[in-house]
Amino acid sequence: MGSFVPTTEAERQSMLSAIGAEKIEDLFSQLPGEMLLDRGLELPEGMTEMEVRRKMEGMAGKNKKFTTLFRGAGAYRHYIPSIVKSVISKETFYTAYTPYQAEISQGILQSIFEFQTMICELTGMDASNASVYDGAVAAAEAVAMCRDRKKNKALVSAAIHPMVLETIRTYCFGSGMELVVIPEREGKTDLDFVKDKIDEQTACVYMQQPNYYGILEAAQELGRITHAAKAKYIMGVNPISLSIVKAPGEYGADIAVGEGQPLGLPLAFGGPYLGFMACTSELTRKLPGRIVGETVDARGKTGYVLTLQAREQHIRREKASSNICSNQALCALAAGVYMAAMGAEGLRQAALQSMSKAHYLAGELKKIGYPLVQEGEFFHEFVTSSGVETDIVMKALEEEGILGGYPLSGEREGQILWCCTEMNTKEEMDKVIAVLKEV
Repeated sequence: MGSFVPTTEAERQSMLSAIGAEKIEDLFSQLPGEMLLDRGLELPEGMTEMEVRRKMEGMAGKNKKFTTLFRGAGAYRHYIPSIVKSVISKETFYTAYTPYQAEISQGILQSIFEFQTMICELTGMDASNASVYDGAVAAAEAVAMCRDRKKNKALVSAAIHPMVLETIRTYCFGSGMELVVIPEREGKTDLDFVKDKIDEQTACVYMQQPNYYGILEAAQELGRITHAAKAKYIMGVNPISLSIVKAPGEYGADIAVGEGQPLGLPLAFGGPYLGFMACTSELTRKLPGRIVGETVDARGKTGYVLTLQAREQHIRREKASSNICSNQALCALAAGVYMAAMGAEGLRQAALQSMSKAHYLAGELKKIGYPLVQEGEFFHEFVTSSGVETDIVMKALEEEGILGGYPLSGEREGQILWCCTEMNTKEEMDKVIAVLKEV
């Protein structure tokens, strides 16, 4: 087999020399050693198509499929109306990508416009972009939006999803932005710490509502503290919860972001998902990606246009604050179809059922010795302590075909993050209780 590397060895050495590197491996020197392969690939001999099929089916047979889930932690199993897959499977949508020739991509542009409109309605914000890669990227991009020459510090709550925090940390490292992590206190963002650390160099404050532990934070007060210091207020939100709790716009947030997976996307082994971003009109021009707008043509007919596309590789790349250059068009379409099919009342019912079932399960767990770690209002996730080792608890549930809550680690070793959605039945919850009684 020939080489897939188009450059010659001499050309590669010339490029390495130009950047001050001796060998290709130097380009990966910042990566931890355990991530690098220090041996040749142990590839088996080639197989026929039938042999490959049998091999793959055998491997797939080892997977354990759970039909009952009580785990969330950032990815949630909600009911997806069948019309969602029916619409997005149409060939005119299925290969959707960035509309380079916008004037002949009216269908795609309209679907993006509808998605943006519904995200604005959910979040109470003025403008939304087409979508970014996932919720963690949306959060990191939002922090980057707030940076300027005089404000180069971000305060980020420790009570957000750990992977979101790590993504923000990576972005801040790359841009030279100072990151200050706000510690949690009793499962919530420590407001006293914010009051002490926020200053005129603070560009933004980021929090999650509800937070990683499911608790509803004092978002109003945090917003007041943030704006008093003339910093931007960013809220990460669960889109399903917004049908029954206050929207970021009502809290005075400047930017609202989140993971759009709950809006009609299956768990799908972790992706692809989509991140949504919305902001006030003041920050519209700083939104990464693109914004689709509605207009009329010369004949007075409705048309859709790329109102704004901050595509950084077009011009002024050296001043770009983002490298987002595409959009999750198919995932955004699925979210748009889901929201249209569910409607305001459907979303509200999904949220109410998720919350009420979570509260029922929390109450039943408390009766058998799994009390809430922190009391307080919560949406559809909550943390309990466990008198039994969490590995034993999870194994007992798995033997009954149940994927239990997410075992936390570190300082929260011995605690479990549980989740309920409208998909969980009372019978399933009662079975969890019966199994844990035996444990």
